[in-house]
Amino acid sequence: MSTPASVIVVAGDAIARYGFGNGHPFGPDRHDHFIRELRSQGLAEQVELMAGRVAEDAELASFHAPAYLEFVRRRSATGDGFLDGGDTPAFRGVYEAAAAVVGATLTAVEALVEGRCRRAFVPIAGLHHAGRDRAAGFCVFNDCGVAVEILRARHGLRRIAYVDIDAHHGDGVFYAFESDPAVIFADLHEDGRYLYPGTGAAEETGRGAAEGTKLNLPLPPGADDSVFSDLWPRVIAHLERFEPEFIILQCGADSIEGDPLTHLRLTPRAHARAASELADLAARLGHGRVLAVGGGGYDRGNLARAWNAVVESLLSAPGL
Repeated sequence: MSTPASVIVVAGDAIARYGFGNGHPFGPDRHDHFIRELRSQGLAEQVELMAGRVAEDAELASFHAPAYLEFVRRRSATGDGFLDGGDTPAFRGVYEAAAAVVGATLTAVEALVEGRCRRAFVPIAGLHHAGRDRAAGFCVFNDCGVAVEILRARHGLRRIAYVDIDAHHGDGVFYAFESDPAVIFADLHEDGRYLYPGTGAAEETGRGAAEGTKLNLPLPPGADDSVFSDLWPRVIAHLERFEPEFIILQCGADSIEGDPLTHLRLTPRAHARAASELADLAARLGHGRVLAVGGGGYDRGNLARAWNAVVESLLSAPGL
């Protein structure tokens, strides 16, 4: 049996195509900015670069409503209109491009669960606003939601952690699993009173049997690394309490200072710390499985630096 790769990065043209033209903030150039920085920093030689696959319709349907999938398929054929109220335009082939994002995340999930790698990163992924029956906020299919469902149904995991440091609240994941105690949720985001989608109040801690399994930590506009550092230990303590068997980190770079759509002032050091400490926690829990996904980020230099800081931390954190 071959030795597992330390870290895989799932990348390539298929997920690079997920993006919107005509000056849309989520343009298809984001992938290549990350890859150029990965090579410039000498990290490309330290990871295993891997192509993903396209998610199967049944995999998409594990999270998304069939009627919604058919709606996206129709809009994908014509490329007309929007998939939501105006943030997420249709384009020809959008169904296939979004399914490739989900497939890339599932490629990483499979490699981790099967022991073919220790940690993984997918740059164009973490589409956390899409709901079970709707697109939202540049997100067509929720790859993180699909990953959770597949981890449980196909791989038998019972406790899955989802951690989100994107500036925007991961509402598509939160509300899909708000009443599900098997999904341990922690989200640091700009306060919804100041930023889309307007959700994620500290009082939102889960419902019913899931009460207390969800942690929302809203940050004030202008919050910097010192604010992050004060709150981050609460995330680690929250996860330690529930001992998840798999950790997903949505590391959106729109929380970095200078992003054109948000108002936080973090630096890539926050992203590096999050990845490093989650990798350390996963190692201490005995499974080591951390999947980081890129999420948002609309300043190209910021996303390249932040995502590469995550990759570097996955490579250097204890436990490999």
